[in-house]
Amino acid sequence: MSAFTGITVDREALIANYATVADQVAPSGVIPVVKANGYGHGAADAAQAFVDAGAEWLGVADIDEGIALRQAGIDEGVRILAWLHAPDEDFRRAAQHGITPAVSSVEQLSSAADAEVPAVHICIDTGLSRNGAVESEWPELFDRAASLARGGARTRIEGVMSHLSNASRTDDLDQDASLQRALDGLRARGIVPDMVHLAASAASLAVPETRRDLARVGIALYGLSPFPDRTSADLGLRPAMRLTASVLRTVVVPAGDGVSYGYTWRADTDTRLAVIGLGYADGFDRGFGNHVSVRIGDRLFPVVGRVAMNAMHIAIGDADVAVGDEVVLWGDPANGDPAVEDWASAVGTINYEVVARLGRSIERRTT
Repeated sequence: MSAFTGITVDREALIANYATVADQVAPSGVIPVVKANGYGHGAADAAQAFVDAGAEWLGVADIDEGIALRQAGIDEGVRILAWLHAPDEDFRRAAQHGITPAVSSVEQLSSAADAEVPAVHICIDTGLSRNGAVESEWPELFDRAASLARGGARTRIEGVMSHLSNASRTDDLDQDASLQRALDGLRARGIVPDMVHLAASAASLAVPETRRDLARVGIALYGLSPFPDRTSADLGLRPAMRLTASVLRTVVVPAGDGVSYGYTWRADTDTRLAVIGLGYADGFDRGFGNHVSVRIGDRLFPVVGRVAMNAMHIAIGDADVAVGDEVVLWGDPANGDPAVEDWASAVGTINYEVVARLGRSIERRTT
């Protein structure tokens, strides 16, 4: 029987990671972030694992992601926060599905109030320059929030949020100070939010001053480190994703012959290759070839030649590898598997990108 080609997610690792992070950031609460299909792990199953671990909130990028979680069975007893919205977003969808929008402008706040969304969080830009109201927009936005409160609007300003750049500790603390100025401006207008949240994975673990009431934690809950100089094991986390493939065929390549497009690799001697059915159509960078290794049995073998649309080549030499054998691309290094960080560094990126890019076409199973 051929090995499984796809992503296996360890549910118990997700639950354990949640407990580890929750303990470290206490008394702040945790909002598990399950955007981008749960950082490639599968949003619905990851969300359910975090809820089972005790999460009362979930974070998503947009209302569509929130609706998908409701349709997958996450009931309205679990709060869902969504913070990116299309210019013409119909916030009635948020109200209908029990999703709390974070609003970044007077227009969004007014639209949410018109839709009678029960609660919103105001999103403040403190320096990331992504979403959120910049400081010059605060007076008008805060005045509108105060007007709604005085007018008895159904929509309540429940929370205030921002997002850190993680450029440095100093920059993060400067952003925290900027957020405090926004909170002071709201307080002067009679608005004191129930909850404030700023830190994501990196700051929640390394800059405790920024934790506020809630920490929006993503990558760390999946067992991956947000730091270039600290591993998952260093943080007490377990990588939850294991990516495997079946050997589809083996082929003998004579000395001097090139492999895959552009012949970026040629065989030094007569050798054998194993072919697996994952490629850039599944979210793998073409540049992984010649820079990463996979595990077959108890040995590591290099991926050679350019990654193709639906395939990769692995130089196996004279090893005893056969069609159907399991190939481990990455998993938990504590179990002897390659680390996803090795793949990230091979192409100059971060573990977040490598796992989040994995296509929905790849089968996922949770164990």
